[in-house]
Amino acid sequence: MSFMGNLQQLGRAFMLPMIVLPAAAVFLSLSQLPWDYIGLPDMSQHLRAASDVIFLYLPYIFAVGIALGMTGNALSAGLASLVGMFIYSGITSSANPDIETTVLIGAIIGIASGMSHERFKDLRLPEYIQFFGGPRFVPLFMSVMSLLFAIGMINFAPQLEHLLIALGKLTEESGGFGVFLFGFIQRILVIFGLHHLVSHVFWFQIGGYETAAGNIVYGDLPRFFAGDPTAGSYMAGLYPTMMFALPAIAFAIIHEAREDLKPKIRKTFLYAALASFLTGVTEPVEFAFLFVAPYLYIVHAILSGIIMWVTYELGILHGFSFSAGAIDYLLNQHLATRGWLILPIGIVVSVLYYTLFRWAIRRFRIPTPGREEGSQLDEWAGDIPYRAPLILQAIGGKQNIVQMESCITRLRLKLANERVLDINALRSLGAAGVIQLGGGHVQVVFGTYSELIRAEMLKAIQRDQEQVLFHSPMQGRMIPLEEVPDPIFSGKLVGQGVAFLPDRGELVSPVKGTIMHIYPTMHALGIRTPEGLEVLLHIGIDTSGLAGKGYFEAMVGEGDEVTPGMLLVRFNLQRIRKESKSLATPMVITNPDMVQSWRYAPFKAVKKGQSSVMSVVLKERNSGGERK
Repeated sequence: MSFMGNLQQLGRAFMLPMIVLPAAAVFLSLSQLPWDYIGLPDMSQHLRAASDVIFLYLPYIFAVGIALGMTGNALSAGLASLVGMFIYSGITSSANPDIETTVLIGAIIGIASGMSHERFKDLRLPEYIQFFGGPRFVPLFMSVMSLLFAIGMINFAPQLEHLLIALGKLTEESGGFGVFLFGFIQRILVIFGLHHLVSHVFWFQIGGYETAAGNIVYGDLPRFFAGDPTAGSYMAGLYPTMMFALPAIAFAIIHEAREDLKPKIRKTFLYAALASFLTGVTEPVEFAFLFVAPYLYIVHAILSGIIMWVTYELGILHGFSFSAGAIDYLLNQHLATRGWLILPIGIVVSVLYYTLFRWAIRRFRIPTPGREEGSQLDEWAGDIPYRAPLILQAIGGKQNIVQMESCITRLRLKLANERVLDINALRSLGAAGVIQLGGGHVQVVFGTYSELIRAEMLKAIQRDQEQVLFHSPMQGRMIPLEEVPDPIFSGKLVGQGVAFLPDRGELVSPVKGTIMHIYPTMHALGIRTPEGLEVLLHIGIDTSGLAGKGYFEAMVGEGDEVTPGMLLVRFNLQRIRKESKSLATPMVITNPDMVQSWRYAPFKAVKKGQSSVMSVVLKERNSGGERK
């Protein structure tokens, strides 16, 4: 496993336990309401206790969450981390009641449990004690390791606590530049999905604060919710970026889109802007320009750091439980210091970002979505059940998946063979970006639909239906069969399928199969797949009369075996365009009675041989071998 792959997995694991923190923030905010007026005088106390207990047991939550996140929710790893925390806290508290069980300790035990599971999950012991082998060995191993770790920490823990407090003082002494550096690095690490690692250090480790109950909490985030009047400097500056800067970018992209594409782009990016403003989920907007203008992303990262520096210098302190969106802003405003200043700062930031990005997109002709050859960012929640099997094909099928998890905005994959990944197909299917970290570790950014996509992909894997997957037979644009200017094809009298408008004069095989027939003029041919599907490829409309070597040249013969992407026919694109009714090239299944269901990718530009443009599920066979 590569170093970057390890960091990616660890970053995803750190995100899992943070899911519970919004509940603590909501409980704390609700505890401020006047419950006495509705006859519930104890409700404020109950809500405050519910919030406090989440932060009290935060080290345990992080230990279990990290262990589960690193192992794909392996229960033995989660149990091992929990047992490890009990052993650690029991030994250290009995030896020295002043030793606090911190989130850092929870993270260490969680990481150790996850690594132990990956190391010992396939452990084979002698047959008479094999019951304790494999995953069952992990809790036993971590019990011993936690015992030794706790004994070692009895003397070291006080020094560690002093170190964390000293680091907090050091970061405070670094002033605004330290806050700027944090903001800049965090935005850069968003690209690789590793921003949780650097955020975790500042939000949950550095700086200590003793609560009224005598407990010491560490990190900017727990200190903020515990009432530390100095906490919040590493969170406040993120609010203007997420609530105002990213939505401004979204509006700039909308206004610079072509007029014919503006309705679709407006819908997509209004949703992305709203997600960033309300919840602080920024990747759908950031990835819209990251790959087409990385230098502009660097400018964005620098500006994000400067914004944090400004909020620091103005003495603004604010915090969040999930991310710096409007929901968290309103929920936690009662704990903030000068939090109201975030709003006027945000307005200035939005004007700056909107002006800068509109100018840059137009000046440097950046192909953002909605412009020529723009990057893809689709809004397609209703199509997820249909596109998930195509996404599965684009990543190489279920046999290529070693591990698949999802976080808020991206699928995190470990692939057996990274080379079979079809990035063009994934972009066509709605991915805002594909990040390859090496060692088979890949992130596919689908925005907030990532978890739904993962669930549908798992359903497709579990169903294991017999299906045939189609690649694009040419470079150009895929169109619905109904748009072909020929009533025979558009009426689906020949068969059902899709069509393509070619940009180049090459036809390649969309499937594995055998050439059944090649027409004398070589403008059309038929392929039979191993499953028995008969696929007709017909280059252009009214092209059967274009005879001669100057039009079509077949590169295969009848009876030849073909595979996806293999060249079938070369044709003279310009001559055929002039002398035919249309270049529309139908790809139809002429025996559609074999098909149970059809799935199509979005009708847009495709590359030659691109996977996942269409798939069909075949009808089940009866006992006699015939299709039902």
